[in-house]
Amino acid sequence: MKKLILLSLCLLVSLALFSQNEKEARKVLDKASSIICSRSGAKAQFSAYSSKYKASGSIAIKGNKFQITTPQAMVWYNGKTQWSYMKQNNEVNVSTPDASQRARMNPYVFVNVYKKGYKMSMKNVGNSKEIHLTATGKSAIPQMYIIVDNKTSVPSHVKMLMNGSWTSVVISNFTRANISDAYFSFNAKDFPKAEIVDLR
Repeated sequence: MKKLILLSLCLLVSLALFSQNEKEARKVLDKASSIICSRSGAKAQFSAYSSKYKASGSIAIKGNKFQITTPQAMVWYNGKTQWSYMKQNNEVNVSTPDASQRARMNPYVFVNVYKKGYKMSMKNVGNSKEIHLTATGKSAIPQMYIIVDNKTSVPSHVKMLMNGSWTSVVISNFTRANISDAYFSFNAKDFPKAEIVDLR
């Protein structure tokens, strides 16, 4: 009987600690999200890699909008439509990406998805906190790891599981910026000779 009581107490303490840990993890992500989702916008450098591809360049974000520039391509997403310009063939693909497709392009996608449908845990890693997100139901991103710097409250590394493989993104030189909404839409006047392919 004593063993049963002791086991029950240990279980209750473990549940309480997990609940507290999850609340603290959510606070860390809430703060990171508030910094990243500045009304005026923000910019950063990134390096992304998975078993299928590698890419590096710069990213601008504002709410759920983003614009990415790499040596090979440019991508604009205005919250609904995405334009992908490939420099090699001077072609622009127009699409309406799903959550998984947006996640492959935008390392900050977690700021719009962690608030609902995920359980989370957190641990200290050096001068940062590592938060592990696990989807509670069906999701385009079943798992995510986000490393947030203790001093700046800005993520430095995001790792996402998508379509059975992991994609890692290292983020640096994060700065707030004043960016207009037009910056996140493709302007055909800037690419007069580009072939536009509508995939919607």
